[in-house]
Amino acid sequence: MSEYSWPGENGRPVPGAAAAWPATVRDLPLGTRVTGEVIGRQPFGVFLAVDGHPDAVGLARIDRMPGCMELPPVGRRVTGEVAWHADHNHQVGIVLAEWAGHEDPLPRFRAGQVVVGRITKIASIGVFVRLGHCVEGLLPLTGPAASAEAFREGRELRVRIVTADRERNHIVLAEPAP
Repeated sequence: MSEYSWPGENGRPVPGAAAAWPATVRDLPLGTRVTGEVIGRQPFGVFLAVDGHPDAVGLARIDRMPGCMELPPVGRRVTGEVAWHADHNHQVGIVLAEWAGHEDPLPRFRAGQVVVGRITKIASIGVFVRLGHCVEGLLPLTGPAASAEAFREGRELRVRIVTADRERNHIVLAEPAP
């Protein structure tokens, strides 16, 4: 079975969202707390069956999800808050509670800053270093002296941030000057 599916492909009936749309918008205004079950999962987000509103289709979009989190699987119960209404496809936009309370830690890091992290992975392109919760940077293995053998997973490492690209969620690292 694919990790992706549309509502209705998981043994649940597809809600009649179009016919119930005016009532859905009235009953679920912006800011309303909702609970529901994930009934479909796509690369762009998850579809929800909203408790107490059998004809409502909720959508939690991936562009509202913190970069270090994953989409919940089909069948998981979730809570959230109504953030928008999409009249053209009769969907209620929902920001999941587990996403809303998550602070984006990337802005704490800036170019030139020297930090201590822990090596999480060694690859042919470089060494991945965890700088904080949900934040990893890449220390590229470049130059004649660069060798993966000099590193080991779990070791603490002092690094300098070369770039912190918030748009792409990338941090490039270098070893600090002595």
